[in-house]
Amino acid sequence: MAEKFEILNLELKSGESLKLKGKLPGDAKNFSFNLGRSASDIGLHFNPRIAERTIVCNSKRSNNWESEQRHGHMCFSPGTDVKISINFSGDKFNVKLPDGHEVSFPNRHGYDKLTYLSVKGDFKVTSFKYE
Repeated sequence: MAEKFEILNLELKSGESLKLKGKLPGDAKNFSFNLGRSASDIGLHFNPRIAERTIVCNSKRSNNWESEQRHGHMCFSPGTDVKISINFSGDKFNVKLPDGHEVSFPNRHGYDKLTYLSVKGDFKVTSFKYE
């Protein structure tokens, strides 16, 4: 995993959104966004696997992965600029993909506030904001 972008004191509350812009290198294979309370307690693991043409979403509790959800919608291509918006609406996460498609994932842990974000893999963050 080449890149790693991490924020340990995020204050994302229900109803707020994160917007991430980045670049995928020409040899990009996969990357992941992790939102939660810590690296071992993740409410949303969002993992596009470009080579497999699938997006895997999951959550992690006390360092243990839970059951995966797979989405066959792939709009990420190596060598492109990417914009993603993640809306945290209390009971779920809505991830708006660069082509406008949305992926939803339940807030299995019932978090009311998220304090941790990491971006790993083949995604170089160029801009980050939350609102």
